[in-house]
Amino acid sequence: MNNAKILGDQRIRLKDIVDENFQDYKKPSMFISAISCDFKCLRELSMDIKICQNMQVCNLPNKCLEIKNIYKRYISNPLTQAIIIGGLEPMLQFKEIFNLIKYFRGSGCSDDFVIYTGYYPSEIKKEIEAFKELDNIIIKYGRFIPNSTLKYDRILGVSLSSENQYAEKVS
Repeated sequence: MNNAKILGDQRIRLKDIVDENFQDYKKPSMFISAISCDFKCLRELSMDIKICQNMQVCNLPNKCLEIKNIYKRYISNPLTQAIIIGGLEPMLQFKEIFNLIKYFRGSGCSDDFVIYTGYYPSEIKKEIEAFKELDNIIIKYGRFIPNSTLKYDRILGVSLSSENQYAEKVS
């Protein structure tokens, strides 16, 4: 039994899927919104979490989809060339995200996965090491800082909302 078959019955919880996103990566992408956030960005600044730029996503109901159906949806779109996971904090559901990527890889899709996290590398060392066993993984690090200067990121090909944020290709 191949890897894709084993993982085919797995599900992932998410808030939303946008089939075509053009603003968060240099390639046309599917955007998957993670289900929760610890609001570390704002809590560290003693700010109200209600000003979060993703508050609309927080208010969406959670969905649970089969990974194989997400794969079919992605692969059937001739326009998209990457998958972005963000919206809230993907690292809070690391195992589900890892299994999603592993399914795509086991099914023959080596397109870029871009993970938007508010964490820094020192906070997610084990997760980064795990992602290194998969191909074409890019992680955007750094917390959102309200009223910060936009910063262009060469790897992503877009401007990030805070000057402390940056992307790195980990595999």
